[in-house]
Amino acid sequence: MATFKLNGQEIPFEPGDTVIRAAWRAGIEIPHYCWHPGLSVAANCRMCLVHVTSGRQMAMPVLRFDESKKAYVPDTKPKLQPACQLGAAEGMEVDSLSEQVKEAQSAVQEFLLLNHPVDCPICDQAGECKLQDYWLDHQHQLKRKRTEPVHKPKGVRFGPTIVYDAERCIMCTRCIRVCDEVAHDHTLDMRERGNKNEIVLAPGRELSHRYTLMTEHVCPVGALTSRDFRFKARVWFLKSSPGVCTGCATGCNTHVDFDPRYGKIYRLRPRDNEAVNKFWMCDDGMMTYQTAHERRIKSAWVGRGNNRQPALVTDALVSLVQGLQGVDRSKIGVVLSAQHTTEDNYVMARLASLLGTKKLYLAARGGWEGDDILRHADNNPNRAGAQHSASIIAGLTNSPEGPLETVEDLTQDALAGEVEAVIVLGSVADLEDEQLAPLRALPLVAAFGSNDGPLSAAASFVIPVAGWAEVDGTFINAQGMRQSFRPAVPPPAGVEPAWRTIQVLAAGLGLPLSYANVAAVRSDVFAPPASNSVRPQPAVGG
Repeated sequence: MATFKLNGQEIPFEPGDTVIRAAWRAGIEIPHYCWHPGLSVAANCRMCLVHVTSGRQMAMPVLRFDESKKAYVPDTKPKLQPACQLGAAEGMEVDSLSEQVKEAQSAVQEFLLLNHPVDCPICDQAGECKLQDYWLDHQHQLKRKRTEPVHKPKGVRFGPTIVYDAERCIMCTRCIRVCDEVAHDHTLDMRERGNKNEIVLAPGRELSHRYTLMTEHVCPVGALTSRDFRFKARVWFLKSSPGVCTGCATGCNTHVDFDPRYGKIYRLRPRDNEAVNKFWMCDDGMMTYQTAHERRIKSAWVGRGNNRQPALVTDALVSLVQGLQGVDRSKIGVVLSAQHTTEDNYVMARLASLLGTKKLYLAARGGWEGDDILRHADNNPNRAGAQHSASIIAGLTNSPEGPLETVEDLTQDALAGEVEAVIVLGSVADLEDEQLAPLRALPLVAAFGSNDGPLSAAASFVIPVAGWAEVDGTFINAQGMRQSFRPAVPPPAGVEPAWRTIQVLAAGLGLPLSYANVAAVRSDVFAPPASNSVRPQPAVGG
């Protein structure tokens, strides 16, 4: 691979790479504001200026103060070039640390801060603001301007999700390019010139497409803020864990930002993975963090309606085992979940196999409207993982359509008397409550879920299990890519991952189902030859 030198270090580059992209790929940051690896080059912030020391040198005339003559005299200085626009070339030598470069970066910083409000104590970007970071690295001096700064509109509502503060804006135009190049919707524009510049809505428009939160995410300062995250948390209190979005079958890689003091998730951010989601997420996907805490099932429940009573998990499982003793095991329906991890689904499928039932079904959310950007038409993160888990256990069903039937099929089988009891993983279903009446008519329906939903509402036993943000698990996306993630926050007290809780049920039924840890489950579910249908994807590392 061709290389060039950056500060004496050999940097490999691909055809068409710019200096800043090649450096970024090598893990070296050249200071920048307007450049983003997923967007076109604007080259308007001038923070990434570098000195090309090889080849024919370019110089520009300047007037420099001569102390001995006490006057300005003609001189020259190296002509710097923006690294975001400068194409990498074999043998090129680039300096991004010279005194001339540092002086230019300091001047750019001072220019951007001339009219910028020093409202860091109330700014949501405080703690992850490039203006703050680069001031410490490249300026180190107080503002010399003594006149009143230019005032611009503040707290402008761009749409249902985004608020704009024009005084903080440095006109990097990233937000405009996200709308144009990612969402393919020209919603934002720029008006005026110089220190009167500001971002505005296109005439008659509102920022309301499906990728509005990306406009806030790429903002390097505090000009754009999310109405959902606004004033809710300080980023220096937040920790981050690698996750996979539960919004749809694309499986966008995420950073799960949480406060460890409270075990609470505050937001999701896209985690770079050019093979899956590149640098982006849709709005609905970024808001799925709310499902980690909403309608949580924190204790077991036994009974239905007004007769439903809280119970300890251990007591509920004992009662469930007793209830299953008198049921023909071949007539027990087992429901996998397109929302739960592949490990949970595999252990549930193994339970079905040990019970000797071939009544295996799949519960999933109903579809949503996809697009050709990121949103998959299947708004379930792990349908492929559930199908994969079922396919490993041969002969689980006689359905010609595939290894798993639907919840609607389950209701029909319950009406026909072919299913007398049901064990459900998860709570979601693509049916309304009235359509689940055949399940409510069964004396025993046990739901192992983390959040309330149609299936848990129809159940006579509700057993709490850990949610997606509380487990070490794996999803398989629509491309067949296996993506693992780690727990961000702990589950409620006494609540375990579903695969562990299912094992407790199996032990009560006298069935040999036992795994020491999730790695043991994973080694089974992805063991050859089953793994031939799955392409491994190191999503934990991005």
